[in-house]
Amino acid sequence: MKFEKDQLQMVMALFLVAVIAAALLGITDMFTREPIAMAQKEALHRALEQVLPVYANDPQSDEVEIVSDGEEAVHIYPGKDEKGRLTGIAWEVVAPDGYSGRIRILLGLHPDGSIQAIRVTDHRETPGLGDGIVKNVAWLASFVGRSLTDTQWAVKKDGGDFDQFTGATITPRAVVKAVRHGLDFYHAHSQVILEAIRKADASELRPDGGQ
Repeated sequence: MKFEKDQLQMVMALFLVAVIAAALLGITDMFTREPIAMAQKEALHRALEQVLPVYANDPQSDEVEIVSDGEEAVHIYPGKDEKGRLTGIAWEVVAPDGYSGRIRILLGLHPDGSIQAIRVTDHRETPGLGDGIVKNVAWLASFVGRSLTDTQWAVKKDGGDFDQFTGATITPRAVVKAVRHGLDFYHAHSQVILEAIRKADASELRPDGGQ
């Protein structure tokens, strides 16, 4: 009987610890969720300023979602001038095959499909080697103005137009490939994207908010 009582006390103690831990996690999440969301929004704002042509709107507020072929929704951030005319669009592309894992890239385009700029927003590449995708300003600038039709989308080691880094070919290769896929996506869906932005603009002008 004493053994069963000891077991019951142990189970109750473990249950109490689990309840307390769950409560603490819930409280922590409640107090940190909003600051984390705000920090992420601010980080995206800074990145958008770097990859979009000059704009007068809030691209995050004007975001549209594009879904194609059953894949995850792509969040498109449009930049517009003071008259509401589209100056550029940006969205995230992901290189799944970086040396140390996924590389997230914000790709900014002009409406004609040429690149305004790219910025790597998250990576785990080796410091001093692969992190040139963030720190090598000249390499990042080599994407500016390029499009599908005027560029060999590979690193020079593979017969393309982009430099690789000494001792780190895999990382720039992955970024170049991902950016190329982003351009392919825009080429295939540009009409859908532009129409979604146009409809969103028209909805905002309606007095009922588009309902």
